[in-house]
Amino acid sequence: MSAAEGPLVVGVDSSTQSTKVLVVDAATGQVVASGQAPHTVSSGDGRESDPRQWWDALCEALHQCGEAAHEAAAVSIAGQQHGLVTLDAQGAPVRPALLWNDVRSAPQARRLVEELGGPKAWAERTGSVPGASFTVTKWAWLTEHEPEAARSTAAVRLPHDYLTQHLTGEGTTDRGDASGTGWWASTTEGYDEEILALVGLDPSLLPRVVRPGEVAGTVRDSHDLPFSKGTLVAAGTGDNAAAALGLGLRPGTPVLSLGTSGTVYAVSRHRSADPSGTVAGFADARGDWLPLACTLNCTLAVDRVAALLGLDREAVEPGTSVTLLPYLDGERTPNLPNASGLLHGLRHDTTAGQLLQAAYDGAVHALLGALDLVLDQDADRTTPLLLIGGGARGTAWQQTVRRLSGRPVQIPEARELVALGAAAQAAGLLTGEDPAAVARRWRTADGPVLEAVDRDEATLNRISGVLSDAAPLLERGTRTP
Repeated sequence: MSAAEGPLVVGVDSSTQSTKVLVVDAATGQVVASGQAPHTVSSGDGRESDPRQWWDALCEALHQCGEAAHEAAAVSIAGQQHGLVTLDAQGAPVRPALLWNDVRSAPQARRLVEELGGPKAWAERTGSVPGASFTVTKWAWLTEHEPEAARSTAAVRLPHDYLTQHLTGEGTTDRGDASGTGWWASTTEGYDEEILALVGLDPSLLPRVVRPGEVAGTVRDSHDLPFSKGTLVAAGTGDNAAAALGLGLRPGTPVLSLGTSGTVYAVSRHRSADPSGTVAGFADARGDWLPLACTLNCTLAVDRVAALLGLDREAVEPGTSVTLLPYLDGERTPNLPNASGLLHGLRHDTTAGQLLQAAYDGAVHALLGALDLVLDQDADRTTPLLLIGGGARGTAWQQTVRRLSGRPVQIPEARELVALGAAAQAAGLLTGEDPAAVARRWRTADGPVLEAVDRDEATLNRISGVLSDAAPLLERGTRTP
């Protein structure tokens, strides 16, 4: 048996490229076992994954945890947001899942925004203006391009829902992940029947929305995971809402997450409704709100630029007047789904290291531009910016965020905050605590603080100017059908 002080819980992070599992002592937050297994994403025009790979990866990662996983009293699954999972009557995938960074549904997004009365109407109703990342646009794309697949669909799920259903046999989701679909109304905290009718989606195909703190179900017999039958299963949530839980986030503290995508968000007591579409008015997993801005191009795009230059990702050099907009996958913020990367200001004396620094600057620029929009007006602007995600450990990322934000930057020592947030949610089922309070008890946000430096306004203004001047070129591709 484990030497843990309290019951053990399992937190899962099923992300774009891999599934990570932590077995955590609910009393202390100590990670007693961990596992990880990869899955694949298609290349080309779309971004798709076979959901069965997620289940296989979860099985593998849990088995790596050994006996500790079998001792767990509760489990929660957090997953990549927005993905469209279509299941047949037997619960098998009809086709590969359309992922959050699949932007083929950009034309459908534009059409849906117009058909419901424009951006302001969408923001007031759902909290967000749907772009190509949102699930509602992906369903619209599917019905238009693969009508037979749509007709064969007996259940529609998000990625975390799919895995939770495998455990419990029940179709459930939570308000945090549901708020990223485009068919969940933040005004009523329920599915919007008019939007569903607009895209021809029967509401009976959707999962039940589990309330914060409610048990989603228990582990059933028919599975091959090292859980005991009857183990409690929490609602789970989307990855960003889980990371907010994992940090024990309080209102007014901003977070910048550097992963495959980049996100900036903060917990708020107030429902957000940004008609510009820059900020998505998501719900969090507790009962508050999580206004969030997301870019499609972050660490993966910068690493690609480094590889093209033959450089280590840390080999940046200062002094550049080059602007590089690393929109290698199109972009969500700003809303340019069919854009590509753009380089401006190249000179004979420009070095490879300066080009790489320009890629970092371009990736961080859009996120910081949205920072003030996700914070409440009375938020303290001197509060340290929490830097998390895979890029947060990189010196070049840290210094770029510090220089362009002009804020103190804190790097939490705890790793795998999405999985830790899921574990905190599972622990809350056992103790009756607010999961964020559990995480604060675990001291997950503790870490060094880099002091503020003067904000590099010149670089920010230069990038903004290039982006504005290049707008017609960058937007040209969005007119293709």
